[in-house]
Amino acid sequence: MNVHQLIRQKQLASRRQDKISQRKHLNFDALITTIREDFGKIADHRAANASISLVDALTSGFAMFSLKHPSLLAFEDEWREDPTCLHGVYKVNDIPSDSQMRTICDEVDPRHLRRPFRSIFRQLQRGKVLEKMTWLDGHYLLALDGTGIYSSEKVGSPYCLKKRKRNGQVEYYQQMLGAAIVHPEQREVIPLCPEMIVQQDGSKKQDCERKAARRFLTEFRREHPHLKCVVIEDGLSSNAPHIEDLRQDGHHFILGAKPGDHGHLFEQMDEALRAGQAVELSRADEQQPDILHTYRFVNDLALNKSNPEVRVNLLEYWQLDGKGKVIRFSWVTDLEITAANVYQIMRAGRARWRIENETFNTLKNQGYNLEHNYGLGQKHLSAVFVHLTVLAFLVDQVQQLCCPLFREALVFRKRKRRLWSGIRNRFELLDCPSMEAILLHIVGRGKPLPQLE
Repeated sequence: MNVHQLIRQKQLASRRQDKISQRKHLNFDALITTIREDFGKIADHRAANASISLVDALTSGFAMFSLKHPSLLAFEDEWREDPTCLHGVYKVNDIPSDSQMRTICDEVDPRHLRRPFRSIFRQLQRGKVLEKMTWLDGHYLLALDGTGIYSSEKVGSPYCLKKRKRNGQVEYYQQMLGAAIVHPEQREVIPLCPEMIVQQDGSKKQDCERKAARRFLTEFRREHPHLKCVVIEDGLSSNAPHIEDLRQDGHHFILGAKPGDHGHLFEQMDEALRAGQAVELSRADEQQPDILHTYRFVNDLALNKSNPEVRVNLLEYWQLDGKGKVIRFSWVTDLEITAANVYQIMRAGRARWRIENETFNTLKNQGYNLEHNYGLGQKHLSAVFVHLTVLAFLVDQVQQLCCPLFREALVFRKRKRRLWSGIRNRFELLDCPSMEAILLHIVGRGKPLPQLE
């Protein structure tokens, strides 16, 4: 054994003796217990003698998305013959087949799956983790946006929306309204329970993002009546009915507003400039001096001619870098804009992109397979799977936000896809009693895990 090998061996031995502190209620294994307890509160729609419990069916579905399996069949092939690790980590007693999981989950009303989202959110509040996500005088930035999760010209379900394309073909599709607590200076997001944009029971009219947003905001305010939030959305949301919904639910807002969609609003800005009533200012960025921030704002304008009673404040913003590149944004808000807070309002408005990049892009392209069709079903199957996918993403984001062991494993594996594959590989080869044991094994700490027989 050479000198370098001896040094490496001593380093590993020293690291195994180190104790990595885990948040009592927010580590992965504690959250699995919480999730199973919440699944257990859902009334089972089947006979009492069902061979697979509803808790096991839902937890198995969660495990599939947590482990980033590409299909139900792949999940079944991997674990039904040797479910040891699913017993240890996910506490699953009986693993359903792919057809059993589809049949069981299709009957579950996705509204019941709000419980684990609420429970984890409460633990984040109690653990003071959410405090680092505040902005604008203690407010949380609540980003909302819609995204597609399924489309096909061949296969649909009673819950699919429909549209006829120019070639005469009917396209079946489903969407969801995603929501997340975001922060301009935090890469992590806190995803909330999604709202499905699908054909609603008893409705002859098609669902849409605006209706889904109204449902989401009503439920969100009911569940979190005292939470101080600023809702941030894109330009499609800056309309009078939606702004009235936001105000009725007690939310502040920062909404994208394009000159082409709000001609009257920007005409008022021009008039205010001529009258000397608008504020214009420019500032160099404190951390990147070659970037220049330019603002123009005025308070108390009519949103449009049709709704003169809906008053908003308008902020226009330009960013100029040292290479001459210009980026422009504009927003309407109910927050009074001043020279003191204009930078924070701008940063909050620009943080909306995190719902697209850090949330939707991650869910679709980093192993969660959000757009993959795991099954439409006849009732709620696709909605249940979407909720379980976002719930798995929430657990991972909580680990990334407040679990030092998870962060060390992520650094050790360098990329998330490599971390997910490393976790799955240890599931296949080793007897893993907990996720903590798996992560310790990945970073070279803890006791060696026995091989599976």
